[in-house]
Amino acid sequence: MKLETIINQPVIETERFDLRPLRRSDLGLIEHYAGDERVARMTTRIAHPLPPGAVEAFVTRSMAEDRSEDVWAMDATKDGGPELIGLISLERLDRNQSEVGYWVAPVYWNTGIASLAVEALVVANPLENTSMFASVFQDNPASARVLTHCGFEYLGDAEIYSVARDANVPTWTYSKKL
Repeated sequence: MKLETIINQPVIETERFDLRPLRRSDLGLIEHYAGDERVARMTTRIAHPLPPGAVEAFVTRSMAEDRSEDVWAMDATKDGGPELIGLISLERLDRNQSEVGYWVAPVYWNTGIASLAVEALVVANPLENTSMFASVFQDNPASARVLTHCGFEYLGDAEIYSVARDANVPTWTYSKKL
């Protein structure tokens, strides 16, 4: 695995795609995919419909040197695909831990993309964490399978607010020691 740093964040290569830092040119595809209600409803922070300027503000925050979350585009150009097929992130937590978040464009659901992205991020461990956490909505068992496939262990049930649903949603929480 080769790591190249852009915007003080590494590029993580996989066989099918690269995880690379966001760039301004990603705005259109992020807006297109994140604007899909099926994507937004499976996240905590994406509103549906997307408010004007939300994606631009997100990309600007993601590119800032002093950010609290590293965000990577799943870039499939090396395999003849689009520049962006999903996003994956690590939000810094205390005690050398981080929380993994991800979404994949609906056209790429059930293709193994999410598992490959999470696995690559865990192996690279770019923040040199001692552990990673992730939560998924209980009505999204496919995301739970991604985490268990990548060695995350179930911790327990909780709930979290989803902006797109305008409601608290039951979650399953997972962790992985590194």
